[in-house]
Amino acid sequence: MSSDKFRPVIESLLDTDLYKFTMWQAMLHRHPAAQAEYQFICRSRPEHSLAELAPEIERQIDHLCSLRFRQDELDYLGGLRYIKSDFVDFLSLFHFQRRFIQIGTQGDSLTIIARGPQVHVMGFEIFVLAIVNEIYFRRYQADDVLEEGRRRLQAKIELLRDFSREPARRFPLQISDFGLRRRFSKVWQTEVVERLRTAVPQYITGTSNVALAKSHGLVPVGTMAHEYLQSYQAFGKVRLRDFQRAALEDWVQEYRGDLGIAVTDVVGTDAFLADFDLYFAKLFDGLRHDSGDPIAWGEKALAHYQTLRIDPTSKRLVFSDGLDIPRALDIYRHFADRVQLAFGIGTNLTNDLGPQPLNIVMKLFQCNGMPTAKLADSPGKEHCTDATFLAYLRQVFGRAVDGAASPGT
Repeated sequence: MSSDKFRPVIESLLDTDLYKFTMWQAMLHRHPAAQAEYQFICRSRPEHSLAELAPEIERQIDHLCSLRFRQDELDYLGGLRYIKSDFVDFLSLFHFQRRFIQIGTQGDSLTIIARGPQVHVMGFEIFVLAIVNEIYFRRYQADDVLEEGRRRLQAKIELLRDFSREPARRFPLQISDFGLRRRFSKVWQTEVVERLRTAVPQYITGTSNVALAKSHGLVPVGTMAHEYLQSYQAFGKVRLRDFQRAALEDWVQEYRGDLGIAVTDVVGTDAFLADFDLYFAKLFDGLRHDSGDPIAWGEKALAHYQTLRIDPTSKRLVFSDGLDIPRALDIYRHFADRVQLAFGIGTNLTNDLGPQPLNIVMKLFQCNGMPTAKLADSPGKEHCTDATFLAYLRQVFGRAVDGAASPGT
């Protein structure tokens, strides 16, 4: 790595996704003593070694652990009606503790493990991913790469402008930036959001990045991620078969009607919908797709609402799995007259400049000393290091081995 003067990737603790705060508040109130372990995973094969990034990542994490929430940031969070004052008080005292995160290498691979009290380590995820990405892509900061990114961004804008000439449908097209975790850089994400908001403001409704939402007057977007429901596999207060219902019930009690979009694929959509009965279907505003075929998933969700005699037009489907603009438009055209829609687009907005993006995640693997697992609707999105627990989870929810990646991949 370059020996240039240190340039921090993260300069504000608000530079993270909204759903980290919403899950964080729920955990602080419902399970403040939980212990957790999160692991960094690279699903793709990088063109360059990630191990060589370790020394610089160490420096960046040291810097991250020196940051505190500023008063204007706390005031902004406190102004969101679903964020409670005691959580803001907690954040006013909070800082990341360096002893809870370790960075290492195995050959050309990078290892990062955050382990400790869940309310102290769950926030590392997005910052770690943003740091790894930006350090990795600093080698590509040449003008020709940025110009290619701007050319591709303009092509996306032209697609949306062409789309604006199509006949209007019942529900509007709403796109949010979900690109923080895999962004090329903070500067590039900011440029992308500014350009989209200026060029096609009728379609760009929000961003998951709380700092960008604050600085650009956008709606901060996000509710829950898989880690929230996965944690309930290990809390032991209900039998494993009922963990999804327990997680959804706690969410309802915490937010009382706010933040009503539930993610469906922790143990597969079929198993989720079996738990998502009339009670939850009425209390939640809609569902989020994050794996499997989006059209098939959407049709399954609509059929479920109809079976429960709920008007699908009163609900919202959110799509966020590896989208680009053309795919989002295809999904929109298919559903836009039958249900409210929203689209979260990540990597294709904030890391589409020519160099191959990294497919990196940081996932919950243990909670309270017990394994947790995710059985998504797509191969390659399965995460668990305990084969016995994975087999048991499959048995409990009737999920046969379906070609998904092997445990720990």
